[in-house]
Amino acid sequence: MKLVECVPNISEGRRPEIYDAVAAAAASVNGVTLLNVDPGADTNRTVITFVGSPEAVLEGAYQLIKKGVELIDMSTHRGAHPRIGAVDVVPFIPVAGVTMDDCVELARRLGERVGRELNVPVYLYEYACSAPHRRNLADVREGEYEGCARKLTDPKWTPDFGPAEFVPRTGAIVIGARKFLVAYNVNLNTLDKRLATRVAFDIRERGRMKRDDDGNPILDAQGEPVWEPGLLKSVKAVGWVIPEFGCAQVSINLTDLDVAPLHVVFDTCDERARERGLRVTGSEIVGLVPRDVLLAAGRHYLQRMGRPTGVSEAALMHAAIRTLGLSELKPFDPRERVIEYRLAAPARLASMRVNDFIDELSSDSPAPGGGSVSALAASMAAGLAAMVAVLSHTRKGFESKQPDLNRIAIRAQALKNQFLAAVDADTAAFDQLLDAMRMPKSTPEEQSARDAAITEATIAATEVPLGVLESCPEVIELCIEVGRIGLQASLSDAGVGAQMGRAAAAGAYQNVCINLAGLMDASRRAALLQRGDVAWDRARKLHAEAETAILVKLRDSVAATT
Repeated sequence: MKLVECVPNISEGRRPEIYDAVAAAAASVNGVTLLNVDPGADTNRTVITFVGSPEAVLEGAYQLIKKGVELIDMSTHRGAHPRIGAVDVVPFIPVAGVTMDDCVELARRLGERVGRELNVPVYLYEYACSAPHRRNLADVREGEYEGCARKLTDPKWTPDFGPAEFVPRTGAIVIGARKFLVAYNVNLNTLDKRLATRVAFDIRERGRMKRDDDGNPILDAQGEPVWEPGLLKSVKAVGWVIPEFGCAQVSINLTDLDVAPLHVVFDTCDERARERGLRVTGSEIVGLVPRDVLLAAGRHYLQRMGRPTGVSEAALMHAAIRTLGLSELKPFDPRERVIEYRLAAPARLASMRVNDFIDELSSDSPAPGGGSVSALAASMAAGLAAMVAVLSHTRKGFESKQPDLNRIAIRAQALKNQFLAAVDADTAAFDQLLDAMRMPKSTPEEQSARDAAITEATIAATEVPLGVLESCPEVIELCIEVGRIGLQASLSDAGVGAQMGRAAAAGAYQNVCINLAGLMDASRRAALLQRGDVAWDRARKLHAEAETAILVKLRDSVAATT
């Protein structure tokens, strides 16, 4: 799947009939999924997030801009956020199956069309910029809407597309391609904008202008102000006051999360605020955020507490949301605000209650069946390995083993999630195979298409249990290791995990074999079966090792006490 995200910012956040209509214009395009509409009254700005295939998103962005310049009159606009036009900025972001170069091409195609058909001055920025001085959004937007007429007369700022003349109603628009940007606001216990601005200057990459003892800017040999860099790279920040929230905020754009992770920015704001006699009371994410951003924050804060980080994804999310204070101003629901959760297909089986799953399993429907049960058994094996590691982590006397226990728990949690996904994937693959078998076969062409579809569906139905089977040996290994170094009072839990891992491997292997029996392509059948044989042989050997290391040890401990 090729997936592009687009996050237009429009200069309207007070009239729902306007910003909803603009968002609906993008959503009306087939293949576009509208993820979020996040208005702000004081900023008078709305962040709209949608995703889809490259061509669908390109068309959605154009329709959004067309509706935005039709409905928004910049000559009457007032708001706290910097802006240069009615539809202020439109970035394309690669999500899956596309490159940054692909997004640059989308930005240029959109810019050319907007300039030609809508008669709006267009600037390209970030990876799509036409010159180095146009890369930074803040530089392109400097002077804002009020300075746009003068900017357009400067040859240095001739638009990339559209007329080099001021259009009072629409202003200009900035279109580009960039990495995933998180718009993030840190809340302070003050209504003083100056104090928030000082914290912003402390943390942002650009920093602040150097001044002499009289407060005058210090200039370099070319007469340009000398800047004193801030603490964090890839961070843009300003200070402002939001009366509706009753606080000042450090308003931040994180342009490279690998360089400046969210939790590092929050902690740095907190440190600088305390040095100025302020307190950070919480924070706010505008729009959507990648899952890994919050998981990394959760691990960071749990580790700082001395707690294990190999816990469930839900526990990591909870730690991040609570520590960052993301629900201080309005509820933060990760199901709605984390991009991967919004895009994920519903996990019908894995999200069932246990009794509902068993009832479904015991019905006359052929799916879920043995493949889903094998994946579920493997997930429980991984869950037990994680449990023993987490239980042991905080116990006295295990301090030296904490790094290994944390490693085991983190890996076991990842495998658990992988296996849980396979519970539904196995049933989905079986349904795909049934669909292929129901295809018409009245003509030679139909028969050929049906045979090809059955072959591909059979391979897909085999790959799911094969993936489970190939990961089962690692789960058994983790159970053996945590049984050796972990809390001995939980040794039986590690032992049950090893047994479940072996059962899962056996069940998955049987599903591989029964699916391969229907595959007519002999070479592909042989290759897949060889992979299954190797994994099954390794699972059996490791299970035998686990029997000796855990089961026999538990039996001997009973005998020693009698």
